[in-house]
Amino acid sequence: MGENSQLEPQAYDPKNLRVSDAEREHVTGLLQKAVALGMLTLDEFTERTDRALVSRTRGELNSVVIDLPGVVHTEVVSVDEPMVLRTRSGSVKQNGDWVVPRSITAECTMGNVQIDFTHARCSHKDVTLRATCGSGHITVIVPRGWLVRMEEVTTSMGHAVNKATDPADPAMPVLHVHAKVGMGHLKIKHSRDH
Repeated sequence: MGENSQLEPQAYDPKNLRVSDAEREHVTGLLQKAVALGMLTLDEFTERTDRALVSRTRGELNSVVIDLPGVVHTEVVSVDEPMVLRTRSGSVKQNGDWVVPRSITAECTMGNVQIDFTHARCSHKDVTLRATCGSGHITVIVPRGWLVRMEEVTTSMGHAVNKATDPADPAMPVLHVHAKVGMGHLKIKHSRDH
């Protein structure tokens, strides 16, 4: 009976999100632009368009345009579904190359949640993080140039600290932080900070 209480939620992977017809059409438009720029032949366009139209997940859809840097980085497929990272006593990490949604929820009871934006792709100007931390730790790593706004943060016996205080680049995203911290710790920092 007690075994069920030890099961931890799996790490959330945005690549597994289902895609809509609108997102498939958006990627088809990007492929048309790539043909116009001479990045794809007509045969490649046909093959990739067929793959895009049958894609079910964001990972499958993004694989169609991932090697087209001029197109992909200026027009990333938008992620509007909120991301939820949740654990009781385990660890959840979101890092590497991922697409940032407009809203992220991070919750931990006694565990650890790490969100690393260092290599993430963000097409939004504003990203909202809602963090709830019992006695665990939530660590957020942002690239230099991002502005972090601690907008609505409450603590009990724990700590919430923003060490990502380098001058903001107006062209880079703004992270709006809303947090409730019990006895744990919320730390926001740059990638080289400790």
